[in-house]
Amino acid sequence: MSRPTPPRAVDVPPRRVLLRGAGRTLLSTAAVLVVYAAVPVADFTVRTIVGLALGIGVVAVLVVWQVRAILRARTPALRAVEALALSLPLFLVVFAQVYVVLSASEPAAFTEPMTRVDALYFVVTVFASVGFGDIAPVSQLARVLTTVQMILDLLVIGLVLRIVVAAVGRRRAEQPGTPADVG
Repeated sequence: MSRPTPPRAVDVPPRRVLLRGAGRTLLSTAAVLVVYAAVPVADFTVRTIVGLALGIGVVAVLVVWQVRAILRARTPALRAVEALALSLPLFLVVFAQVYVVLSASEPAAFTEPMTRVDALYFVVTVFASVGFGDIAPVSQLARVLTTVQMILDLLVIGLVLRIVVAAVGRRRAEQPGTPADVG
């Protein structure tokens, strides 16, 4: 009498692949933060809004590129984590930079003037829908920009996350010997 064959588990990537992925994730996040810290604070002008639009466009192109990379990856779930670990901080930093510039140009735009750290804190509290209330938009422009961020946050959370998860599932389904519904 033969033993029943246990179901095949998803292949776990080797430790070096995991370490390399973790290293890329840390480096990309660090690079985004270094660039954020290095970009000079200028006056809020039409160029700031154009920069915001370009930054959002760069994030959108990055997401498309990352989804294509997931669809080709040997370890799609790991690649998806790397994609989100680059795309989300970049998205948040784009808004943080705009808030820093707005706060420097118009100190009354928020309940308190914002440093770069304050702006990062603010975008994360808005993104996480926590909204502690210690920093809040006061001027009409600050409220409009924060509203745009909230709408885009919902799109990022809903649409981008859905697209990334679907790409992982599709890639896993294409890989021979890997059950699509596991892991």
